[in-house]
Amino acid sequence: MSTAADTRPRAHRVDPPQRGGQQTLAGTGALIRFILRRDRIKLPAWLLGITVMLAYYTALLPTVYEGDEEMQSLASFMTGPVGALISGPGYGADQLNLERLIVGVYGIYFLLLAALMNMLLVSRHTRVDEQHGRTELLRATVVGRHAPLTAVLTVAVAANALLALLLTGVMVGNDFDAGQSLLFGAGVGAAGLLFAGVTALTVQITEYSRAATGLAGAVLGVAWVIRAAGDMLAQHGSALSWFSPLAWVQQTRPYVDGRWWPLLLVVGLTAVVTAVAYALASRRDVGAGLLAARRGSPSAAAWLASPLAFAFRLHRASLIGWGIALGLAGLLWGWITEPMIDTYEGMGDDILAIFGGDASNIIDGYLSVMALVTALLVGVFVILGVQTLRVEETKGRAEPVLATAISRWSWAGSHLVVLALGVIGLLLLAGITTGIGAAASLGDAGYAWEVTLAHLAHTPAVLLLLGIAALLFGAVPKAIGAVWAVLGYGMLIGFFGPLMDPPQWAYDISPFEHVARAPLDDLTVSPILALTGVAVVLLAAGLAGFRRRDLETK
Repeated sequence: MSTAADTRPRAHRVDPPQRGGQQTLAGTGALIRFILRRDRIKLPAWLLGITVMLAYYTALLPTVYEGDEEMQSLASFMTGPVGALISGPGYGADQLNLERLIVGVYGIYFLLLAALMNMLLVSRHTRVDEQHGRTELLRATVVGRHAPLTAVLTVAVAANALLALLLTGVMVGNDFDAGQSLLFGAGVGAAGLLFAGVTALTVQITEYSRAATGLAGAVLGVAWVIRAAGDMLAQHGSALSWFSPLAWVQQTRPYVDGRWWPLLLVVGLTAVVTAVAYALASRRDVGAGLLAARRGSPSAAAWLASPLAFAFRLHRASLIGWGIALGLAGLLWGWITEPMIDTYEGMGDDILAIFGGDASNIIDGYLSVMALVTALLVGVFVILGVQTLRVEETKGRAEPVLATAISRWSWAGSHLVVLALGVIGLLLLAGITTGIGAAASLGDAGYAWEVTLAHLAHTPAVLLLLGIAALLFGAVPKAIGAVWAVLGYGMLIGFFGPLMDPPQWAYDISPFEHVARAPLDDLTVSPILALTGVAVVLLAAGLAGFRRRDLETK
């Protein structure tokens, strides 16, 4: 007896696609624990850093503004155009006290820090993981499509809630009103959560984390500009202010006549952008963005044949972006020079000391501070530029280049030369636009040259910062992030040194304190030559260290 083989095609049962919420969110809990494990240092550092900053202000400001006269001197600043530009709509300036001072003048910076914390958090655990292939490995297990995004947003909600409670605790600890303190803390947390949602949206658009974070940063910058312009048009803000979510938070008016309903706008916008992010996430492949990366040319242009030209090509987009931003910012800072005269009349000596002078030369003091601000911003460009070398190395893109006839000195040195030239170009551009704006505002053409020279005078200090970053890259590349502390210290001692009255050595260890504050002070050649010499030595030491160590790839 034989059995005939059944050759008929069999109908196989095909399981329906897993579209339910339970499947798309599978593994979310495990990913939350994974994110908390990976961010066990970074996230607490962010939360504690912002909290300590608030505690610092609450402890320092009562010693700076001891009397009613000093406190009320800030009222004209808060209600003036410069105060509106830097701080906000100026609520509470009519009866200023410590809590209104903190929220009205410094509150916007807590919103910006919370936004930055959330942008980096969401980008790091979504687009960066996809870019490095980690998400694909996770998705090969029992992890749903939306689990990674849901996990990081859950962590963001918890982090912002904790931040709100920490800030509230600091304010209540200083005997401020508990309800109004909670309103302030909730506003900071809501702003942070909004930009977590914005970043969740931008990471769906582009394939690269730098571009996604840049898009979210551009949204934050536009929100800040709209808020600043709207607040400058009218005291307590104009109709234009309401087009910015940052203004919504400031319109809660903590410690004045606090109201919670503007936060509903923030929460509503957060829900909308987050929903759009989930919808877009369902329409793209893992590792891809909705906007496909542009294909490069199959052959390189002839002008890219040299290492210097190739380095310029890599930094070209950054140089253009920084140039446009600093040029426009310089024009704005110069344009508001004339209103500075009226705004600072009658202010206390402490405030005038921050701007480097007294009432008789407040214009020169203001312009010298703007030159310092520009130099610090160019310092950010420098650090990011050196970190680009580190990324090229760790991602393995430097290795094939160095396998050719290009030496390490030539490869790294070309990048450093481009960055050094970029420093000069950015300071020159910002100096020219600030000078033109100041000359037009004051009706004195002489300021165009003086302000340009004041900006260029900071070149050796920024080059020294470049040298420190190059030395860390060449000798201890894993510690390259330490250069941010040098920049942060320069900012702290440059802006708040006159208030804290530290010893002279505290000024001396900051490279930015060895440059004369032109046009307030006369420029001297010896510090410029000394800083340039030290910068050259550090750059050479960094190149020598890079030549001797092994390449690292991740």
